[in-house]
Amino acid sequence: MSPADAALVAAGAFMAGAMNAIAGGGTFFSFPAMLMAGVPPVTANASNSVALWPASLSSAWAYRHEAMRHGRWAVLLAILSIIGGLVGGLLLLAISNQTFMRLVPWLLLVATTLFALSTQVSRIIRWLKQSLNIAPSERPGSIGGALFQLMVAIYGGFFGAGMGILTLAALSIQGFEDMQEINALKNLTSAMNYTVAALTFIIAGAISWPHTLVALVTAAIGGYVGAAFARKLPGQWLKRLVIAVGAILTVIYFIKSY
Repeated sequence: MSPADAALVAAGAFMAGAMNAIAGGGTFFSFPAMLMAGVPPVTANASNSVALWPASLSSAWAYRHEAMRHGRWAVLLAILSIIGGLVGGLLLLAISNQTFMRLVPWLLLVATTLFALSTQVSRIIRWLKQSLNIAPSERPGSIGGALFQLMVAIYGGFFGAGMGILTLAALSIQGFEDMQEINALKNLTSAMNYTVAALTFIIAGAISWPHTLVALVTAAIGGYVGAAFARKLPGQWLKRLVIAVGAILTVIYFIKSY
C-alpha cells in the first residue's frame, strides 16, 4: 500500500465515521476509497465493516445517555442488530454482492422517502390503530418495528450503505420524535451490527489488514467528532441533513448501479 493509497483510505474512513455518527451513509466514503486503493470489492466491503467498527462504538458511547432513555427497547434493538449482523455477514461470505448492489439505490430511495414523510406515515398508522380499536402505547416501538430493524440489521451486515438512514426511518415511523434520541438508538444498533459483522469477517480471514488498520484509527476519530457535532445540531436541521444525505446517496447509487 503506497502512501497515497494510505492517505486516501484514511480520509475516506474519517468521513465515513463522521457521517455515520451524524446521519448514516458513511460507507459511501470509505468503501469507494478502499476500491480506489486497489482492494477487491468483497474484501473491500468486509474490510470496511471492520474499519468502521470502532467508530460505531465511539459514536454509540457519545450518545449512550440518550439511547438508554428507552431502556428495554434499546436492549431489544441491540439484540436484533447482533442477530442481523451475523446473518448478513455470513450472506456476504457466501454470496456475490453484485446482484444485491443493484438493489441498494432502491432501498435508499424507500428509506429516504419514508424518513422524509415519517410524520405523515406515523399519523396514518395511528389512524389505522384507532380504526381497528387498537389501544395506543404510551411509549414508541412495536413488534413490526422490531422486525423491520432485524431486516435492516441483516442488510447492514451484508453491505451497510444506508443502514443508518433505514434505521432512522424505521424509528421515526414507529413514533420516536426526538431526533437526538433517534440518532442515539441508530448509533447503538449500528455499533452492535458492526461488532458481530466485523468479528465474522475477521474469523473468516476476509479482510485486508493493511488497509483496515489505517482506516480503523481515522474512522474512530471521525465517529466521535461526528457524534459531538450532531448533538449540537437542532433537531430540525439534523433531520434535514439526514434527508439530504439520503437523497444524494440514492442518486449516486442509481448512477453507479445502472
